[in-house]
Amino acid sequence: MVSTKEQQNEAVEAEEVVTAEQMDQAPEEAVAEEAEDARYAELLKLAEENQQRYLRAQADFDNFRRRTVKEKEELGQYASMKLISQLLPVVDNFERAVAAASVNGDFESLAKGVDMIFRQLEQTLEQEGLKAMNVVGEPFNPEFHQAIMQVESDEHEEGIVVEEVQKGYILKEKVLRPAMVKVSG
Repeated sequence: MVSTKEQQNEAVEAEEVVTAEQMDQAPEEAVAEEAEDARYAELLKLAEENQQRYLRAQADFDNFRRRTVKEKEELGQYASMKLISQLLPVVDNFERAVAAASVNGDFESLAKGVDMIFRQLEQTLEQEGLKAMNVVGEPFNPEFHQAIMQVESDEHEEGIVVEEVQKGYILKEKVLRPAMVKVSG
């Protein structure tokens, strides 16, 4: 049998072995812990940089959005400026024609003047991309025509525009106002 003293000696030696092993591991754990702390600090710094970048990008986007809205409002307010400046000579000519007719009472020259002004107005609008539709004799198309009446016609087959009641206009490639028409039935 093993004596109690021997058992105590073995327990003390086992404790010393464990303590020595722990001593060997302690410096490795301390180095690993320091590396973890350094990595944590690096990641924290990176997260802070990313947060600052995000906040700057968000501020830049907000500024861009506000600037775009402001520019859009200004564009809407002054979009017609060019057209109106082109129409001012037409207005001036109308004023001259009315003044001349009231002084002279010559309605024939007033009619000629109004006709000239009307052609000037048409030319200005055409330069801006406005075109009158030619619809009589064309097949009815609901994208371009608004039928207000259906009439019997011996000259035209069914579904053909026979009369234009009100002119339709196209601005560039878009229908500005459909033509009011009578369609053969």
